[in-house]
Amino acid sequence: MADQEPNPNPTEPAADAPDSALPPNEAGGDASASAAAMAASQAAASEDSPASTATATATPKKSIAGGAAMDLPEFEPDRAASGTATAATAAIDLLNDVELNVTIELGRAQMLIEDVLKLGEGSVVELDKLAGDPVDVLVNDRLVARGEVLVLNDNFCVRISEIIAPDLEHAAN
Repeated sequence: MADQEPNPNPTEPAADAPDSALPPNEAGGDASASAAAMAASQAAASEDSPASTATATATPKKSIAGGAAMDLPEFEPDRAASGTATAATAAIDLLNDVELNVTIELGRAQMLIEDVLKLGEGSVVELDKLAGDPVDVLVNDRLVARGEVLVLNDNFCVRISEIIAPDLEHAAN
């Protein structure tokens, strides 16, 4: 052991040195103390090179146990918000295959059982809405929109003209 070179960095133990050669706060196999010592030696080594000096000044340093410093990444709130938006979009995408019942309501009428029993082919039922009034669009029996009836290629269609806010839905009924 007498022919070994002296350690140029006194904070780093020699590669073949036993644990007892460590400073007192790092001896005894304490994992966090060993990690702190390794982080301190890496930080000291990286601070010597000119390229890492610019990086070290651009990123904040945080002191850890034993007085060592550690590089931490910058917090980017825009990046965190976009991650949340991406997660929300992914959660919504899971619902894309869920089937909903959509009902277009032209109008309503109240009738006595006697009048319903008299209905036959050619009977006319008068509704509570006038021709040209907007129709209600219900999704799973909840009013979500209003629109106007159109005919397109011999099929009835509805052009949405108003979206109903959830808090106004109950007031509209």
